[in-house]
Amino acid sequence: MTIKLNKIIVIDIEATCWEKNPPPEQESEIIEIGVCILDVALAKPVEKESILVRPERSKISEFCTQLTTLTQAEVDKGITFDEACLKLRKKYESLQRVWASWGGYDKNMFEKQCLSRGVKYPFGIRHINVKNLFALVHALPKEVGMANALELLDIPLEGTHHRGGDDAWNIGKILGKLLLQSRIINKEV
Repeated sequence: MTIKLNKIIVIDIEATCWEKNPPPEQESEIIEIGVCILDVALAKPVEKESILVRPERSKISEFCTQLTTLTQAEVDKGITFDEACLKLRKKYESLQRVWASWGGYDKNMFEKQCLSRGVKYPFGIRHINVKNLFALVHALPKEVGMANALELLDIPLEGTHHRGGDDAWNIGKILGKLLLQSRIINKEV
């Protein structure tokens, strides 16, 4: 399989969550997949989408709605997790592209949910942990949150924080900036 390197798929998920532990017989599961397409040559995001996913093993808590703005009625209109993974493979060619997320949470949630549901994992093995990369490139003593990274780069946060599509777009802007910085460094060497 040929890997396509002209675009990177930036993913940010939102999942059901509670202030403390989940209620009995409920588990955290993906309810929104934010997708941002980063054009590598331009080093900037060019497209975004929010895919709402209907939860099967949990309900949206009041805490989750306060954090994400997503309601039970909204996610009930979403597609199944299986359909969302198929959409990533078909529309975004996710198996043939490098993909990125802020930290390891999104990757771990996809792996866990695909395994528990018997759904084909929608991504290839080439994953960029932008949170880790940002800390390394900027020689930070520890990883920082996405909003903090935007501040450090003097890039305004666009949209609603903790909404998948908006967060994926903002992560795309950070990754684009890192790509540009690496090009400048390479020209100086």
